[in-house]
Amino acid sequence: MFYLIPVIFLLGIVGIALEDFIKVNKAAIALFMAISLWVILMLDADAIFIGRHSEIFQGFLDRFPEVAKMPLHEQFVQFLTDRAIVYHLGNVAETLFFIMSSMVIVELIDRHGGFRSITDLVRTSSKRKLLWAICFISFFFSALLDNLAASIVIIAILRKLVPLRQERIIFACMVIISANAGGSWSPIGDVTTILLWVGQNISAGHQIVHVFIPALINLLVPLTIATFVFFKKGEHIELQVEEPEDDYIPEIPKRARYFILIVGVLSLALVPVFQSLTSLPPFLGIMLGLVILWFYTDIMYSRLHGIEESQKLRIATLLTSVDLGTILFFTGILMAVGALETSGQLGLFANFLDTNVHQPYIISFVIGLMSSVVDNVALVAATIGMYPIADPATGLTEYVSHFV
Repeated sequence: MFYLIPVIFLLGIVGIALEDFIKVNKAAIALFMAISLWVILMLDADAIFIGRHSEIFQGFLDRFPEVAKMPLHEQFVQFLTDRAIVYHLGNVAETLFFIMSSMVIVELIDRHGGFRSITDLVRTSSKRKLLWAICFISFFFSALLDNLAASIVIIAILRKLVPLRQERIIFACMVIISANAGGSWSPIGDVTTILLWVGQNISAGHQIVHVFIPALINLLVPLTIATFVFFKKGEHIELQVEEPEDDYIPEIPKRARYFILIVGVLSLALVPVFQSLTSLPPFLGIMLGLVILWFYTDIMYSRLHGIEESQKLRIATLLTSVDLGTILFFTGILMAVGALETSGQLGLFANFLDTNVHQPYIISFVIGLMSSVVDNVALVAATIGMYPIADPATGLTEYVSHFV
């Protein structure tokens, strides 16, 4: 059953990629995959951990000698339930709490019209100027929000600025490119970078310093090409008349909306600072910002009597709009990768790459190609499990230093 583990994982990844074709939600596939792998680990624990001389299992017994005196089956139960599952679930929870908190903050800002001020900031009749403004805003926005949230916000703004659908598609494509470039240089810019940062595989300062310039080049090259290919010099957009705001918006003071925007953005941007000052997990930093906004909005709405209770956008109400399907999908993927790591499959694959390829840049290139068809979250999580963090004190070779 040991060799069935990677087969189930690969079938699950294929099923996720074919979600629209097979009409089964990817969250269900990911959860089923994770549960199946952990069940196999429990049912075939003897062959996996004893027959293959598992270093992880042996290390657990060395650390808890009282467990080694128990019957063999009880040893497996203690190892899988008290060590492996709890350990991986703790790591998964850190990432998921961070993602959920950021989702709620972004939703709170958006529902209170915080992003509408950007519309006035970039309003221009020049297509080329608008393209550059939108792309740079997307680039920096996606460094604070995740790529998907940044893209959704900016494309919603485009609907008010670009009336023609064909032109709006061009702008939207450039927004996607800009958001992907911007999300790569920030530790909180994408779910994958959050995984790396929360797992202490990268530091915020080093990532920003080393990746910002390459990310900027990834933006500027396609942006320059698009400027001259799609839009002629002097082309203008017929500006749309501003749509009336929602009924409840005028009742909320403008300073309150600005406060929500500023605190929300700072809650996202200052998470690395919080982590470096306190050495606490990043999810506590972003939850602190969420709590501040929670206190503020509850107090604000308690003083606003001109709005019906059903229209008040309290955070307790917005929690129901969190994409639970996405959260469960991440849970399934990350726990499945945890099962792969516990079984030793990731270590075997890493040894295979080191033995047969032994070039970090080629390995990175192959992983990059795989990311075009395999879910990025699963791929990054698996790679983290394959290559543990190297200790600089051990004296790194040039080869190993590429992974630090």
